Amino acid sequence: MTFGLYLHVPFCASRCGYCDFNTYTPGELGMGPEAYQDAIEVELALAAEHGRTVDSIFVGGGTPSMLGSAGLARLLKAVRDNFELSPHAEITTESNPESTSAQFFAELKEAGFTRISLGMQSAAPHVLQILERKHTPGRAVAAAREARAAGFEHVNLDMIYGTPTETDDDVRRTVEAILSADVDHVSAYSLIVEDGTAMARKVRKGELPAPDEDVLADRYAIIDGMLDGFDWYEVSNWAKPGGECQHNLGYWRDGDWWGAGPGAHSHISGTRFFNVKHPRRYNELLSKGELPIQEREVLTEADKHTERVMLGLRLKEGIPAEWVNAPMAVEKHVRAGLLTAGERLAVTDKGRLLADGIIADLLVEEG
Repeated sequence: MTFGLYLHVPFCASRCGYCDFNTYTPGELGMGPEAYQDAIEVELALAAEHGRTVDSIFVGGGTPSMLGSAGLARLLKAVRDNFELSPHAEITTESNPESTSAQFFAELKEAGFTRISLGMQSAAPHVLQILERKHTPGRAVAAAREARAAGFEHVNLDMIYGTPTETDDDVRRTVEAILSADVDHVSAYSLIVEDGTAMARKVRKGELPAPDEDVLADRYAIIDGMLDGFDWYEVSNWAKPGGECQHNLGYWRDGDWWGAGPGAHSHISGTRFFNVKHPRRYNELLSKGELPIQEREVLTEADKHTERVMLGLRLKEGIPAEWVNAPMAVEKHVRAGLLTAGERLAVTDKGRLLADGIIADLLVEEG
């Protein structure tokens, strides 16, 4: 079983209107990255007592690039000081395009990072404005090219589709821009209006329309049809051969991981737990030498089964058919061309957009 490390960086220069992640501006906290880095180094030292050889590292947020290349190198050094890394460990950091540069990527490469994930979201200026993103439309592509020029073989661009005011042509132009960037991985997520966000308030007041399910399906088909040279391996992720994100595959294949940082979630040997969310409380607990865990849950066998099915059926490789005892639901979806038949169950191309409903049918029949 694989073991990964997720390091959560809770800082953002500003909060995007659609985002409900555990993030804060430095002004909201009245503290800077230095105190956070001191604290996460303590957590990593404590976590090492429960960990093992690390197969992948993913620095996410928030905006990890706000730490600068020196801060990210310091995080990676803290991991190496406390854990053994497998010889070919994948080491990823997320970055916002506006907080990167050619020198930034060159320094990350020298520090030992192997993969860059950039938040592009859209190539359309009016869509970026609705999402309250700060970078200009062309900056994400330029950043991806800078990362490739610095020697990164693996570079991802994230996009969001279904934003109010977006058109089919906006989606096409975004995919065309991605294809011009020479990346080997693309993540495309439909816009979800999360409760408590600024966008949710605008939708509730009628200032913005809610995303339309039929439009989302059409946009997904446009994206999938345009990504020549890429193959989908998870419902929302496409890669060129060898470009799959190994860290995320660890999640989807029911691996173990330790999540360090405020609000980070972990899964170790059938136990799920998560850290306190607020960075101040997180720092306080670690200053006392205590792990900042807020809550633990020991998964039952039924819980484990549900998670294996839910996560595994989002992958193109699917799951062993013997994992599921729902013959009527399986037969129904195979007949409809939504599931494959045989030794493995997997959603077909037609079934991808209906994966959640298919999974629910299987689990309901199992009881």
